[in-house]
Amino acid sequence: MAKVTKEEALKYHAEGKPGKIEVIPTKPYSSQTDLSLAYSPGVAEPCLEIEKNPLDAYKYTTKGNLVAVISNGTAVLGLGDIGAMAGKPVMEGKGLLFKIFAGIDVFDIEVNEKDPEKFIQTVKAISPTFGGINLEDIKAPECFEIEKRLKAELDIPVMHDDQHGTAIISAAGLINALELTGKKIEEVKIVVNGAGAASISCTKLYVLLGARMENIVMCDSKGVISIHRTDLNEEKKKFATSRNIKTLTEAVEGADMFLGLSVADVLTKEMVRSMNANPIIFALANPNPEISYPEAIDSRDDLIFATGRSDYPNQINNVLGFPYIFRGALDTHASTINEEMKRAAVYAIANLAKEPVPDVVNAAYQLKRMTFGRKYIIPKALDPRLLTRVSCAVAKAAIESGVARKIITDWDGYANHLREMMGYDNKMLRSFTDMAKANPKRVVFAEANHVNMLKAAVEAKVEGICIPILLGEEEALHKMAAEENIDLKDIEIINMRHEKEAERRSRYAELLARKRAREGVTFAEAREKLVDRNAFGMMMVETGDADAFITGVYSRYAEITQMAAEIIGIRPSYDHFGAMHIVTCKKGTFFIADTLINRHPSTEVLIDIARLTHDAVKFFAHNPVIAMLSYSSFGADKQGSPRKVHEAINYLHTNHPEIMIDGEMQVNFALDKKMRDETYPFNKLQGKDVNTLVFPNLSSANSAYKLLNEMGVVETIGPIQMGLNKPIHFTDIGTSTRDILNLTTVAVVDAIVQEQISKK
Repeated sequence: MAKVTKEEALKYHAEGKPGKIEVIPTKPYSSQTDLSLAYSPGVAEPCLEIEKNPLDAYKYTTKGNLVAVISNGTAVLGLGDIGAMAGKPVMEGKGLLFKIFAGIDVFDIEVNEKDPEKFIQTVKAISPTFGGINLEDIKAPECFEIEKRLKAELDIPVMHDDQHGTAIISAAGLINALELTGKKIEEVKIVVNGAGAASISCTKLYVLLGARMENIVMCDSKGVISIHRTDLNEEKKKFATSRNIKTLTEAVEGADMFLGLSVADVLTKEMVRSMNANPIIFALANPNPEISYPEAIDSRDDLIFATGRSDYPNQINNVLGFPYIFRGALDTHASTINEEMKRAAVYAIANLAKEPVPDVVNAAYQLKRMTFGRKYIIPKALDPRLLTRVSCAVAKAAIESGVARKIITDWDGYANHLREMMGYDNKMLRSFTDMAKANPKRVVFAEANHVNMLKAAVEAKVEGICIPILLGEEEALHKMAAEENIDLKDIEIINMRHEKEAERRSRYAELLARKRAREGVTFAEAREKLVDRNAFGMMMVETGDADAFITGVYSRYAEITQMAAEIIGIRPSYDHFGAMHIVTCKKGTFFIADTLINRHPSTEVLIDIARLTHDAVKFFAHNPVIAMLSYSSFGADKQGSPRKVHEAINYLHTNHPEIMIDGEMQVNFALDKKMRDETYPFNKLQGKDVNTLVFPNLSSANSAYKLLNEMGVVETIGPIQMGLNKPIHFTDIGTSTRDILNLTTVAVVDAIVQEQISKK
């Protein structure tokens, strides 16, 4: 883990707008009407509805998506009692995590009050604002009473994450560690070092899951917590052992599990060696654990080891839980977070670790391949599947345990809503994935010697999306696969330059020469061309030896697109072809063209692009409403690209009235229908939301989608080829494995549709 300097940390928090979170409006506010609706007099209407039915606050306000992160600063991270104001950066950071992982809005509230009763009354007084309360960094033992009282006296979820977050995540890790070691939770001997809020909550949850109190020993800074001690508070007394032991060294001997939530370097190699076979050690002191990772691994080779750090395997990280636990609780309007909901979160997290890890997660952690085992017992924090798995599990538990005031019945719909809200997924792409899995096609991956394309091909096979065919040299591909821990079993590899492919090259060359004879292409020239992997792969599709083709990670698009036009050909009734990107954002799904093929389109090319895009959008199950863009609107500039767009629109209106299109127009008029319709009441898109944008040239279209993508505004799929006779699809330089996998899915669906058309 890279060391963070004081200077870097201070600069991060101070640079630009100070702090880490802000409040932004969610409703229009540009006109006097908007302001009248937002405040006086319009705001009176929802106020009156809420007065009649308080639960309508979830309908008309942010309550249902708003959590308070509340602290008095008495136990801030590893800093101790630094006060409410000094703890504010931590609370803002917690708010940021809520937002980026689960889309939950947060107000951080620092209460300058150490008296538990006064603190409780303060939180109760402000609670109507919120759908849930996350208590944070409050010292023990006061935190136990504060949480207990607030849970009993409020009708919204309250959770002290320092206690329950660590408990839930470590319990999930423990369940999986026990499975790997073949041990039963009711039989294992557990030693807990540390007797603060997190330690006590962890231990209570382990007991709830089946651990026996007689098998648990807890230690604090003075040694073993036993019935012989007279200095114990009420919480510690619950875990006092009758065993005649006093030290951590004695407690650890013969133990199956060590849980540390204390201080660095209290566990020695000798202590680890004294534990039972296949010991489980969760050393969670931060930033330095109770025993370092290198020392623990060196002490014995049969242990399962976890820390709170991201630079070692098995990070017990609260962010795996609290955003999604509150998400499920908020979405059911739950009155509390109960034991059933916490237990549901435990098993959802544990079970996710046993599933194949998406490549996007491996890439995020720069790991070759994670699989369930001793070094992977818990999901990674950046695994996007946590959102749906944990939130859904918690929501179901809230409903089944009777604390939900909103009932969810369509769980697939709820999961889709969560994914779309966070931009993790796309409903359209998922439906295409299902279609591809039902009828997987043979897809040629031309540049299999690029690691991203190789990973995408293998992942597509594992997911059942396609039957991959790799073009390349066998030995080189197997060497790369071994280095990247990629399994190439049962995947066909074709070295088109190998002698055994000579007959096929000759056959392809004969067909290509015959097809382009009147363009001066001879058999010898065609045969020479077919040592090129792109030409060879395209001919595989042209002859039916494969169904679809992916290339572009290395190749220059100008060369391969020209090659595609010559080998595959352009669809009848068109003279040109193009490419489109699908972008998804909070405003919905948009289609952008042409993003790859045509540099400086003429009027005729723009007409073809518009027609192709219209058909492509319909192919993706959307009704196209198209704006053809420019830097001017409706004839304001009669030179250059505006003139070409203007002429293309006139032609389309006359010859293709079925296409819902207008322009030329600036992008702000395209996307703001109210402003467009008021300013240009004659436009043919009256009252309609534009979902398709045709740009006047390649530079503007390509820059637009890449700018949005790099700024994190949108998720993209593409480029998607439009207009060739067969499914030939082009990626771009620097394309990620995930993008290639998405494009593969589109290519398979394209092949399915082509097959259906050919049968008609």
